[in-house]
Amino acid sequence: MNRREVLRLLSMVGTLVGTGPVGNVLDLERLEHAATGPGRLDTATLAEYAELNTHLWRVFVLSKSKAITFPLVRQQLSVLAHSLQRSNSSATHLRLCGLVGDLFQLAGEISFDNNQYTDAAQCYALAASASKEAAAYDLWACAMTRHAFIGVYERQFRQALPMLDLAVGLAHKGDRTLSTWHWVNTVRAQALAGLRDLDGCLRALHMAEEVHELDGQIHNGGWLRFDGSRLAEERGTCYVELQRTDLAETALTDALSQTLSPRRHGSVLADLAAICAQRQDVSQLINYATTALEMATQTGSGVLSHKLQNVQSSLPALLGDRRVQHLDQEITALVRTSATR
Repeated sequence: MNRREVLRLLSMVGTLVGTGPVGNVLDLERLEHAATGPGRLDTATLAEYAELNTHLWRVFVLSKSKAITFPLVRQQLSVLAHSLQRSNSSATHLRLCGLVGDLFQLAGEISFDNNQYTDAAQCYALAASASKEAAAYDLWACAMTRHAFIGVYERQFRQALPMLDLAVGLAHKGDRTLSTWHWVNTVRAQALAGLRDLDGCLRALHMAEEVHELDGQIHNGGWLRFDGSRLAEERGTCYVELQRTDLAETALTDALSQTLSPRRHGSVLADLAAICAQRQDVSQLINYATTALEMATQTGSGVLSHKLQNVQSSLPALLGDRRVQHLDQEITALVRTSATR
């Protein structure tokens, strides 16, 4: 039911974003009534919408199970869709488009973590369209990056790279005091690692590291949350992909020394398990993967389930060991459960 409602909203809002303000088709009496009514779209109301969007991102970030945020997001999307139908000026319309671009990125994140990649892609595409309409370049670049990350996640690296290159160009047009450009390069590094382009990957990571040279408020804690604190684990993921186990282990061990959410902690452990599988170090593989499995079960994260599935693809050569056989069965059960959620 929730999913059908969001898909309906996708269709509705997608149409409304491109139609512009509707003030020119409303009569003056109706406009006057809307301006004096309790639901008028004044500056204060739009500011409240923006604050609620920010709050929903906070709930999403702090929740162990991301799906619990979905009903609240769906309700707010309905409010914004209704408001788009009543926007009576270009300024109001553009502000609402920015809010839609923000919130559909959040809806996409929830769908992505729930293994609904087609739904996530639709949300990100609409977020990009709305952000473009609002001329919000940083918001637009982030929507494009999230959309491209689905390709990275599904190992379609060559298809993802052009979209990431476009996102870099958009970020250049945005606010260079923000970390947008640096985050896009972090995701580009993963795509380049998947293409076995070590030099390109290292260059992108180096550009991402420049985030530490920024001062002030470099992100908003919502659709842009990159502050460089994840670079160790992102670098480790790239090195795992490049099969540089020595470099990967150093980066991931460094990541574990930080304070991580259960979801991020499990992701780092899954990458360490992948290294152990490449080295055929069964004891360490079992230790890392078992803990990651517990965290995947605890959080219900589809992302973590997917990472463990990648570990599973490295297990066939080790299946002579009963511990590995049991681990293989546990991952299969987890993936099956995740797919039916």
